Amino acid sequence: MAAISIMGTFATGCNDTPKNQQEMTFDEIVATRRSVRQYDPEKKISEAEIRTLIETAIEAPSWANNQPVRYYVAIDPETVQKIRELLGTSNMRNTADAPVLVVSTFKKGGSGFFRGTPANELGDEWGAYDTGLSNAYFILKARERGYDTLIMGMRDSDGIRKILNIPNEEEVTAVISVGYRVSDPNRPARKSVDDITIFF
Repeated sequence: MAAISIMGTFATGCNDTPKNQQEMTFDEIVATRRSVRQYDPEKKISEAEIRTLIETAIEAPSWANNQPVRYYVAIDPETVQKIRELLGTSNMRNTADAPVLVVSTFKKGGSGFFRGTPANELGDEWGAYDTGLSNAYFILKARERGYDTLIMGMRDSDGIRKILNIPNEEEVTAVISVGYRVSDPNRPARKSVDDITIFF
């Protein structure tokens, strides 16, 4: 995987281990993960902590181990604000106090292709599938470490591409805020296994 782009640094004084964080089982990590829209402005996230999350994301499976996913990390407050202003009114408000914004992309023409030809009807859409897998690992590792996230699809991808110097051969997929929740959001209802599954 190509080098991670970290846009700026924070002098936070944070160490790599979240305080008061107890070990959780995988089921507890999944059960306590939420899409968090209100962050504690006093708590910061360091570059080292984000690197730990991306190290886990790298372990996600991808088409033929193509590993098309790339991460661009806005961690300098000025850069964070520039990206935030490209997320639309709702997401600007939702991420007002998030200290880090992470942009995920994938390199086009790899995942979903065999010898340069789309292997099925999805073609480059498989790159988005691989990115989703990688992002899932990222946000679950964040929850294990005591952080919280929000994955956002509404954004000005051209503006983000310009600020972060994202190459044209990469497709911008999502922006993920990272921080610490100030309260526990309600858990939205989920469908049952029978609602979404057919056994043959």
